[in-house]
Amino acid sequence: MRRIELIGVEGLPEVRPRDDLGALIGARAGVQAGDVLVVAQKVVSKSEGRMVDLATVHAGDEAVRLAPRLIARPDPRVVQVVLDESVRVLRSERVLITETRQGYVCANAGVDHSNTGGRDVVTLLPLDPDASARLIRDRLREITGVDVAVIVSDTFGRPWRLGIVNVALGVAGMPAVIDLRGTPDDDGEVLHATVLAVADDIASSAGLVMEKTSRTPAVIVRGLALEGGGSGRELIRPAVEDLFR
Repeated sequence: MRRIELIGVEGLPEVRPRDDLGALIGARAGVQAGDVLVVAQKVVSKSEGRMVDLATVHAGDEAVRLAPRLIARPDPRVVQVVLDESVRVLRSERVLITETRQGYVCANAGVDHSNTGGRDVVTLLPLDPDASARLIRDRLREITGVDVAVIVSDTFGRPWRLGIVNVALGVAGMPAVIDLRGTPDDDGEVLHATVLAVADDIASSAGLVMEKTSRTPAVIVRGLALEGGGSGRELIRPAVEDLFR
């Protein structure tokens, strides 16, 4: 019988800029070889100093124009931060959907006002989530002597379904996708379109334990047998196939 375990890493302190996140997790996580560690983007961004105090932000004309058109009626300064983190605005009626510098298409460029440690502070996505995942993985190997895979995850909305789910932004030490095209199914028919977003599957399962209302920003996923490497960028749909671009 195949099974996996989801083990929350609890007891982490409030993460601050320049904190050694790999060491904080390594001191509290009993990782084993072959584990996948899923780490919430929020604590990664905090440790990397990807935070903005809104007191330092001046909202430009475009941000002031857009803010009243959005359902949440955000502070125009938050809208300005979103615009600063974006390379393209794809929708600005009711919700603000943009393409981020990292290539993601998502709401508000991943700018987040929750659990930031300050009332007028927002967090931004890591500049390079794959590099963030590699750094945590290397630090854990150095501290524990154990080789694990690491996923940096964040919650994204979905245009065709209600609710948010965890997805993989950065990936290190495991494949991000498993391409089954060209292989036969159980009936011997060749698969033509089946590409499994395995890193997203793992990230979403970890979200069951990684509760936003409790300090569990990292989850060990145990029992998978994954070989090879990959990058979170492999999960970004090319612009020519993207219905939003």
